This record gives sequence, C-alpha cells and structure tokens, in this order.
Amino acid sequence: MEQEQALFLANCIEKSTPAAYEIKKLDMVGGTLPKFHQWTNGKKTLAAYEVTRPATETGYYFVFIDWHRNGIYYLVIYAHDKKTTVAELRQIQEIDDVSQIVWSYKPFKRDGKNDQRKAYFTQMFGSRTVHIELPTAAEKVEAFFEQVFKLCQNRIKADRIVDVFDFEN
Repeated sequence: MEQEQALFLANCIEKSTPAAYEIKKLDMVGGTLPKFHQWTNGKKTLAAYEVTRPATETGYYFVFIDWHRNGIYYLVIYAHDKKTTVAELRQIQEIDDVSQIVWSYKPFKRDGKNDQRKAYFTQMFGSRTVHIELPTAAEKVEAFFEQVFKLCQNRIKADRIVDVFDFEN
C-alpha cells in the first residue's frame, strides 16, 4: 500500500475506541520499531499497535512497515508471542468504489502438505482470497478488526489442520 494509505489507516486506528478491543500504541525510535523482532529492526515503521480482544483473550501486533525497504508499506500482523507473522497485508484494490485489502492464503510450509492446507482453507472459508474493507473513519475500525482477527484465526487453523487430521490414510 502507499504510505498515505498506511498513514490514514494507522490514524483511524489511533483515533478509534472500539468496544470489543483494546489498543496500545508501541513506542518507536526514529521511525523504527527497535527490539521488537529481528525482521523489523532498522526498517522504516509508520506506527505499531498491540490490539487485543479481552473477551476471547486473543491479540496481535499491527505493524505498519516498509517491509522490503522499497517504499511499499505493509500492515504486518504478528502473533501475540512475536515469534512469527500471521498475515502481511499490502494489496489494496478498489472494488465497487470501496477500498479493500486483498489477501490470499499461500502456505509455504516445507512438509509437503500445503495442498491439504489450501483445500481446507477453501472448503472452510469459501475461497483462498480474502477481502477486507478498509475503514473510512475511526468508527469503522472495530469492523476492520473483526475481519483481520477472523483472517488470522482462519489462517492459523488452516496451517495447523495437518496436525489435526491424518491425510495420509
């Protein structure tokens, strides 16, 4: 996404007061997010938040970052333990005059079971491509969070499905 789009979205989050979520802005130093994760060190970051849903005891980190140092900004969603990313959101499309983040499930595990993961994701969620409407104001951030949390939970579930079911037999 363009820097202006990332800044607008970050500002919407900052001004929002969603009833079901708690938002904590993370401290930044010189436009970076130091000591957060090795993948973020030294990269230009516009804003970062810890977003939690107390009712379900779930949370993620939302980091607006120039992920590949090429001027294209991502909203990178980190797991609450910071061990890995859950989603890297960057592609924005105008669909019926509505700005939407478009994300596709593409597992890259090295166990030979990615086809099963993709099939499960498609079967359970209708498509491997997810569209999330961008909020146009702070009042619409809660609906945005709902969709991002759903995406993250579905992605984690699909990644782990091969541990739940034995596809070999």
